[in-house]
Formats: sequence, structure tokens, C-alpha cells
Amino acid sequence: MKSKATIVMLLCLVFSLSVFAQERGARGGGQAPPPATDTVATEIPGVVKAGTKVQVIKDGFNGTEGPIGLPDGSLIFTETTANRITKIDKDGNTSTFLENTNGSNGLAFDSKGRLISVQTTPGNTKIGVIYPKGSEAVLTDNFEGKQFGRPNDLVVDKKGGVYFSEPGPNAAPGGAAPATPPLPPTVYYVPAGGKAIKVAEGIERPNGIQLSPDEKVLYVNNSNGQYLLAFDIKADGTLQNRRNFAKYEGVTPNAQGAIVSGADGLAIDNEGRVYTATSSGVQVFDSKGKYLGTIPIARAPQNIAFAGADKKTLYIVGRNAAWKVDLLTPGYKGRAK
Repeated sequence: MKSKATIVMLLCLVFSLSVFAQERGARGGGQAPPPATDTVATEIPGVVKAGTKVQVIKDGFNGTEGPIGLPDGSLIFTETTANRITKIDKDGNTSTFLENTNGSNGLAFDSKGRLISVQTTPGNTKIGVIYPKGSEAVLTDNFEGKQFGRPNDLVVDKKGGVYFSEPGPNAAPGGAAPATPPLPPTVYYVPAGGKAIKVAEGIERPNGIQLSPDEKVLYVNNSNGQYLLAFDIKADGTLQNRRNFAKYEGVTPNAQGAIVSGADGLAIDNEGRVYTATSSGVQVFDSKGKYLGTIPIARAPQNIAFAGADKKTLYIVGRNAAWKVDLLTPGYKGRAK
């Protein structure tokens, strides 16, 4: 019989290979990604000036997800396959913020300042507090006794409840299926101190997730759909009135006839504009869902977050690289994400 340590090592290997295959598939046919280079933004009124540089911070990370700003203006993000969280300071220097993160992906802070993560190591998937040291806690690790497959992103409301997405099998187009088939594509809500409940089903591949500034609307990216979705939030945290909030620009069916927008992480600014990482760049919509423009990125971005002393810097991570761009309007200042 294999030892427990050997089993854990094998699970981690399967997980790493799965993520590697998913990222290759997301880039298209297993081809190498384009170089991580600077790009130049065109004007998006109120969002970014024409000619603003989208600057490469660094390439060569080992998985890039879950960015979130810290109170001092720096940013942290997850290197999921490296099992760590990395910090980028105001000068663009990088350092290790936290190690042994149980394959953390999406990150969020609660009102107590605790860092909550989506943890994705096969056999140990959960939503839980990961920092500061000594405050670690599991918020949920199952739905009705069934373990989560590979949950993806999360956002925490002012009541301490957590919304998170479970994309379902094949977490990226062309990706390898996890070792254990996960629960179907679902959005869950974990009330403070409670158990996970289903709040949205029937989305082809729910991915990035975000709250409106007034926390009356939940936005959900659909990686295999044409639309960014919106739901009204009821007093108990459950959802109603699903609708197509905004249509992703430039999304067409692939050779197999499937819609693959690549829609991933979400961010929101202080005017309620919604920013979404897609295969064509960071698309920006106003608070009513009108398309305003796209910030070009040299590689397909995976996730985004506002940071900086004035929260006017948008950080973009994806395909093992990180960028930043100075914007005109700060990110929403009512919560970290």
C-alpha cells in the first residue's frame, strides 16, 4: 500500500499536469504563448487615456491568478501551480508573500482582514482562510457531502458571506479532466458561519465573480458563453432575475462550433464600470452593460485587480506574466476586490 505522503505527491503531480494542460489548451492548440510585451491603450473615456502604456512587470511566473490589492498599495496574486502567493510592490519588485497555499486560486479579504482563498489541490479542495498565520479555517469543503472539483473564483460580501464559482469538468478549453469528476458548473454562496448553498446553475462555465458596489447585483463571467451574466441579490444572499448583462466583443464560435470567450477574472471601478479579462484583452462595460472598449494585452489575460496608493492602477495577470496600466478612475474603494 502506498504511503500517505506518496499519495499526496501523486495528487499534486496530477494537479500540476492538469493545470499545465488547461493553460496550453486555453492558449489554443498547445501552441506557445506570444511574447509578454508592452502594449498601448486607445482612449476609453473616463477609463484610460490614449497612448497609455500597458507595461510588463515580469514574465516567467508559475501560474498566474487571483490578484488583489493590499492596504499599502501593493498587490498579491496566486501562483497556483507553484503553491504560493506572490507580492508585487509599488516599484514592481516581486517577493514571496505566502507559501504552501494548497493550490490557491481566487483571493478575497473579509471585513476582519482575513485572506480567504479558493484552494484547488485535488483531494483537498476547499474555501478557507489562509492568512494571517494562526487564523486558518475551513469555510466549506463540500456540497451536501460531495467534495468540490476545482472551484475557481470568489468574492466576499459585507455580511461575511462568500460567493464562489465551480466551473465544472475541463476548467479550460482543451484542458485535461481532473482525476475526480467535479460537481457540475455551479455558483455557490456560503453565508457567514453557514453551509454552502447553490445559488445559480445552468451556466456553461462560470468563472470570474464580482459584486456591484452596492452589493445588489452579482456578476458572473461565462467562459463558454457570449455574455457576462448578472443576478439580483436577495436579502438572504440567494439570487434571482438572471440576465445577460453585457455581450463580449469579438466572440465567435470555434472550429467545433463552441463559444469560447475566455472570460475569466472581473474587477469593478468606483463608477460601477465592469472590467472583464477575455481572450481579446480587458473589456470594459459601463454600469448598464454598454461596451466601452478593450485594453489590449500581449497575452490573453486571466485575472485583474485594482491596486496602488490611489487604486488607479489596474494589474493584469495571465499565462505566467503580469502587467499594469494607469487608469483615470480608481477601483471601487468599498472593499479590497
